Amino acid sequence: MLCEMCGKEDDDLVRVSVEGSVLLVCPSCSRFGKTMGPAPGAARAGGGNGEAGPKGTAVQERIGSNQRRMSERDLYAELPDLELDPQWSRKVREAREKLGLTQEQFGAKINEKVSIVHKLESGGMVPPDALVRKLERTLKVRLTVSPQAPAA
Repeated sequence: MLCEMCGKEDDDLVRVSVEGSVLLVCPSCSRFGKTMGPAPGAARAGGGNGEAGPKGTAVQERIGSNQRRMSERDLYAELPDLELDPQWSRKVREAREKLGLTQEQFGAKINEKVSIVHKLESGGMVPPDALVRKLERTLKVRLTVSPQAPAA
């Protein structure tokens, strides 16, 4: 079985109380706590072949949680399926004009250069997702739509 403190494989684990926690540790790690006796059922739990008992050990549980945490996640599967509206540049210009802001004032309000505002309103650039969210929040308009099924 594995020592819950150092991870060394040992057949002679000892139950030790370390700062209020009871651990199964190897004899060399037992000096860090108060010995409470041999591991209960040490002979039957692992059988001396390095396998864990029926409930498993804290080390093996920790290894399992690390593997779950370190596995890759598909970020695109969690995102909603949205596309930029084909009329997004017109919507940006009309919403800005409705608020009575010049391109310079609007650029200052969203913390972007005036040249970016020019390009956005003319459709000369496709805004990144962060800028789309900033525009939607500032102008109070929806620039994203659900993708439509292709016409058959």
